[in-house]
Amino acid sequence: MEYKLRLILLLFLCVGSQSIVQAAIPPALITNVPNQSANNSNPTTSSVINKLPIAESNLPPPFGSNLFIGGYDSTSAANINVDYRIARGDKLAIWLWGAVNINDVVVVDAQGNIFIPEVGPVYVLGSRAGNITKLVENRVIQVYTQDVKTYVNVLTATPVSVFVTGPVLRPGQYAGVASDSLLAYLKRAGGIDSERGSYRYIAIKRHNKVIANYDLYDFLLNGNLKEFQFKDSDTIVVAQQGTTVIVEGGARNPFRFEFSKKNADGNELIKYARPLAKVSHVGVLGNRKTGPFSVYLPYSKFSSVILSDGDKIMFKDDLHAQTMNVSLQGEYLGPSFYTVKKGARLYDFLNYVAINPQESNYQSIYIQRKSVADKQKVMLEQSLDRLERSIYTTPASSDGEAVIRAKEAALVSEFVQRARQIKPEGKVIISDGGQLANVRLEQGDIIIIPKRSDLINVGGEVLMPQAIVYNSAATLNDYVAWAGGFSERGDEKRIAVVHVNGMVSLNSSAKLQPGDQILVMPHIDSKNMQLVKDMTQIVYQIAIAANVVL
Repeated sequence: MEYKLRLILLLFLCVGSQSIVQAAIPPALITNVPNQSANNSNPTTSSVINKLPIAESNLPPPFGSNLFIGGYDSTSAANINVDYRIARGDKLAIWLWGAVNINDVVVVDAQGNIFIPEVGPVYVLGSRAGNITKLVENRVIQVYTQDVKTYVNVLTATPVSVFVTGPVLRPGQYAGVASDSLLAYLKRAGGIDSERGSYRYIAIKRHNKVIANYDLYDFLLNGNLKEFQFKDSDTIVVAQQGTTVIVEGGARNPFRFEFSKKNADGNELIKYARPLAKVSHVGVLGNRKTGPFSVYLPYSKFSSVILSDGDKIMFKDDLHAQTMNVSLQGEYLGPSFYTVKKGARLYDFLNYVAINPQESNYQSIYIQRKSVADKQKVMLEQSLDRLERSIYTTPASSDGEAVIRAKEAALVSEFVQRARQIKPEGKVIISDGGQLANVRLEQGDIIIIPKRSDLINVGGEVLMPQAIVYNSAATLNDYVAWAGGFSERGDEKRIAVVHVNGMVSLNSSAKLQPGDQILVMPHIDSKNMQLVKDMTQIVYQIAIAANVVL
């Protein structure tokens, strides 16, 4: 029993001593003491944001919302800011040497003085830390007129306790030093609530009177942040968010912007949002007392438009280009990129292109066009989808046939994956028998002027793909034979000829011209006739669209 009483008494003394120690610590400094209870934990900014309600989803963040992501280091005791103003309770180290030697640490008393032996009180309250040595020295030389040197250093700054309230993430009381900036205290409070807090109206109160006002836009845009010396029990009050408008695009700063007044004109928003150089028109969508409001006007007239709370602004590039960019490839003289008027035709363009008739096959010109390539890609994808459906939905009449179907399906899947990687060239055939069609040009057209050649290129399913000198007396089969003949997978009945002008002929008796390309197609073996048809169609599509045998 005696042992239990001693244990209870010991626990009581430990708990009591801990309470006494905590009670002796100023309330503003307890924030640095490790929390003993989950109820006193300091939540992270992200956890607080997740618990706050959102006024409206899918809105851009307010201008300046990233202001509190960075760090704001407090002034440390070992590195007092030279602009710090001496306050009551600060500790100063004083050295006097020469005719007299004094080495002492003094504290600024309630009257704002420090006391130096043989010199007396020196009033330092409110003086800059950077000027304190000169101030004390001027007082010392009144007593010791010569052979005395003076040095003063501010050792520690008296901590102050500042309240932060209004729409901030963690309102409360925070410790710091008097020279800490407004941003440092707002950072300790988690920053301004992006849904409700104002970046334009921030007041500092002392004894219930406003003694300073801040507009953070002046800092965000110009880097201006006026100095302020905080005192114990000062209060930072963040006002409720004022009139805001939303910039949805076409600007370097697509944010929510807050105005310093109830209404503002477009000129002020332009200064904040910085629209892109290509902007030609502006759309304004919002509400007025008379009902929904919407206007779409040229950019030059936007500066005088009066904006209201909740307006949405869209900066648009809405001028249709009256010129197009086309380029040349192949054999030609001069530059490769040109700007032509919208609606220009091929002859209008070719009048400005110089060629060497001995080197350029100008009678076989063709065009590569992006819109055509896109359509060819769509048709190829549709054929591949149809092929996949046919292989996966074909029934099997026996176990043996099912095994064959499974193997075919694996091979077809590999074929489909390779085929999807093919990029069609988007060729537009404009020449026939040496005559060119005067077609209308499109933005981004690539006009190909082939180089004259004396060769016939043989590729595809032959043993030795190579280039062979053109022979007017040779037939299609002669060129295949000179290339080593058909490979094991070659199909003697399916040979494509890609002519210089881009046209593809599937006629084995087609007349060859210098520069043409011969492509021998593969033989497709399958137990499924529909599968053979689908794969053959795709192989021809790829050969025509991309000059590739797959």
